[in-house]
Amino acid sequence: MSTLDPSTLHQLYSEHNSWLKGWLRVRLGNAADASDLAQDTFVRVMTARHTTPIREPRGYLSAIARSLLIDKSRRRAIEQAYLQALALRPEPVEVSPEVRLSIIEMLVSIDTLLDELGTRTREIFLAVQLEGLNYVAAGERFGVSVTTVKNHLVRAMTQCLLLVET
Repeated sequence: MSTLDPSTLHQLYSEHNSWLKGWLRVRLGNAADASDLAQDTFVRVMTARHTTPIREPRGYLSAIARSLLIDKSRRRAIEQAYLQALALRPEPVEVSPEVRLSIIEMLVSIDTLLDELGTRTREIFLAVQLEGLNYVAAGERFGVSVTTVKNHLVRAMTQCLLLVET
């Protein structure tokens, strides 16, 4: 597996960058964000491993861009939820831009981790960790045994530990 050679990447960029920016501008509503996301798309292409030639460049580019759009939307939603939570605190909280960025990045990582757990594991993990359910109560709520609850929690905690290690 290898990355695209520079001449192929240059040709892909020259032939499809304007089209991609237009495609993104329609979805985002402004040229600046479209340019940024188009650039991010080509960075992904540049760093991706390619085993075969790209046969449908616009389909390939739009799939990457669509994924980046989803990531951007999720990040924006997480950031808004964080800011709302700060606003609801009884005492004002001042957070430096660096700390805020770090917190948002960690929240995005946690959101991604939770999304990758699978529905049942995520629900059990959140019920135990956030709602304080014990294993028996979680088992009753989800109609599973205590052993199954423990297995789901081991899976979730393992993923959490992997996130902390990275």
